Amino acid sequence: MKRLATLLLAAAFLLPATAKDIVYDGAEPLQPPADTFMGMAVGVATNSRGHVFVYTRNGDPGITLGGSRAFARGGSSLYEFDQDGRFVRQIGKQVYGFLAAQGLRIDDQDNIWAVDRYSSMVMKFAPDGAVAMLLGRKPESVDVPAVQAGGRQMAGAPEASGMTSDLFEGPADVAFDKDGNIFVADGLGNARIAKFTRDGVFVKSWGSRGTGNGQFHTPHSIQVDAAGNVYVADHGNGRIQVFDNNGVYKRSITGIGDPEAICITRGPRPVLYSSNSNPADDFDHGGDITKLSLDGKVLARFGRAGKRLKEFGGVTGMDCRKDGTLWLAESANWRVQKVTLH
Repeated sequence: MKRLATLLLAAAFLLPATAKDIVYDGAEPLQPPADTFMGMAVGVATNSRGHVFVYTRNGDPGITLGGSRAFARGGSSLYEFDQDGRFVRQIGKQVYGFLAAQGLRIDDQDNIWAVDRYSSMVMKFAPDGAVAMLLGRKPESVDVPAVQAGGRQMAGAPEASGMTSDLFEGPADVAFDKDGNIFVADGLGNARIAKFTRDGVFVKSWGSRGTGNGQFHTPHSIQVDAAGNVYVADHGNGRIQVFDNNGVYKRSITGIGDPEAICITRGPRPVLYSSNSNPADDFDHGGDITKLSLDGKVLARFGRAGKRLKEFGGVTGMDCRKDGTLWLAESANWRVQKVTLH
């Protein structure tokens, strides 16, 4: 009997730790003007002052005919709210590249980076709202390799999934390392990561469509840790892939559902959050969020699919600048939810 008890005790130490539950609250504190609706919020980020920025699909799209092509504009809006949720301003109204909002990040200098799906551009705004840098080119102004829905190459079109240029086809997210280098998840048409210097000079890209190491289904979200490692939410392949700063594959994190949005907290003990976003055709499953150490160990899980507070529908954007506070852009619920962890 004593021997059996000893064996059971030893086995207990070998079993993987069960992720603990997190107690958390949900709220919708943002207060847009009375005549303004949030629309399909897909990008959310906070700056060093605690202000909240939202990039959302709610604009007034317009098309102007010019010569042999049409010029489209105005399909999305970028808003700023203060730390208490009060509306501050709209940034970049009628900006040429605002068509279909896709992602939003704020760097260490409080510059605002908007990622637009249809204009295939990444736009940097200075803290005062002035346009500071543009990456990519709007397709109406330049030929971009054509791909079918799902990223499959059209007959006669150049290879797009691994293209090595500074043009994008449906970019999804942007991230930065401590030296200011810029990493773009070019994942909704292509299937690659593009790297630029802090001055916007194209350096390299890596990735192609597939399921192997270093390949992607849809690189939908991207983050960089303090050591320069690049984390990519490989949506559709059910994993987060980790690379070094030059794109060399290191490892994959699995067992967390199908990640669509990720973020890394700041400070001496950073952690990684990942959304198991609902399938596009099924809002009743998934929806949970996983908290992980940077080596991929699951620390906790919380949330589920739904429409009430503390439930999540189509989380496509996530911010966790302040440890213990998550801002979630929910494309299926047309809202931004603040989640406070206890």
